[in-house]
Amino acid sequence: MGRVVTREAYESAEAARLSPRAALSSATRGREREVAPDPYRTEYQRDRDRIIHCKAFRRLSHKTQVFLAPEGDHYRTRLTHTLEVSQIARSVARALGLNEDLTEAIALGHDLGHTPFGHIGEDALNDALAAIRDEYPNVPYPFRHNLQSSRIVETLEYEGRGLNLTWEVRDGIRCHTGSTRACTLEGQIVAVADRVAYVNHDIDDAIRAGVLTEDDLPQAPCGVLGHTHAQRITTMVRSLVETTAVSETVTMASDVYKAMMDLRSFLFDHVYLSPDAKAEEPKAYGVVQTLFTHYLANTDDLPEDERPADDDHLVQAVTDYVSGMTDRFAIRTYERLMIPSRWRG
Repeated sequence: MGRVVTREAYESAEAARLSPRAALSSATRGREREVAPDPYRTEYQRDRDRIIHCKAFRRLSHKTQVFLAPEGDHYRTRLTHTLEVSQIARSVARALGLNEDLTEAIALGHDLGHTPFGHIGEDALNDALAAIRDEYPNVPYPFRHNLQSSRIVETLEYEGRGLNLTWEVRDGIRCHTGSTRACTLEGQIVAVADRVAYVNHDIDDAIRAGVLTEDDLPQAPCGVLGHTHAQRITTMVRSLVETTAVSETVTMASDVYKAMMDLRSFLFDHVYLSPDAKAEEPKAYGVVQTLFTHYLANTDDLPEDERPADDDHLVQAVTDYVSGMTDRFAIRTYERLMIPSRWRG
């Protein structure tokens, strides 16, 4: 007969197996609303499962990473980026004896708040909010995707009740970007893994798109990190593990970190701001701004369950709705609202 592994058994195994620096699920600061313990899953395992089952997570499969509406099946989306971050972060956490379940939950939730069309959508929403700051109260400006990710898990999901995640997961999601470090090493790992993932996979996508060749990459950082996708990730992950093992915070060796940041700067100059990547951006920018302006002036066009309770919450409601759209839903909605039906394909 098989045996059943209970939550208590997992918690005991964590305490015996993990590093003294790990965040133990049995020692979580808890949730905003207390719930009965699960018989089989730890608190961080429950959080991971709640994120995977939420609507915002499903929408990531149709949100842009870098290239808008790419021709081909193998370009990254927000969902595949999220899974790559999770894999890298879990590998680092496992090697350091940290809590892999907590790391995974933070990684899976870190980008839930991204707008349609990637960072150009975020720019469009920020500009739209800036333009109305003097006219409307309670404008959520500036819009930051990490803060919107927090808002999604704390307030918007489950019909306004939020996912009721543990404090440590919410802290890691909120602090995965920006100047504030997560309070757990697991959260700090996700912040670095996010950068490791996109620096590497954006090179891969740019080469696939014909924007770059491997020979175009700067030689100095590649000399440190490696000349293939696998070599570069391996170098960064090893450095993360080996340097963090003897450090109080999550960090890399200085030469590896510099090489990674030099590659990131190269990507900004030659990919993110290149004509190929930016060719369709003005159109995407216009779609987001037009939708925002339309719903602000035509509240009745919002779905009934997205309408604000009062005018003081109007801008937040419109921001939540537009930012939550996938690329294709935003395009279809724009066509329905702005283009006469007889002109649509």
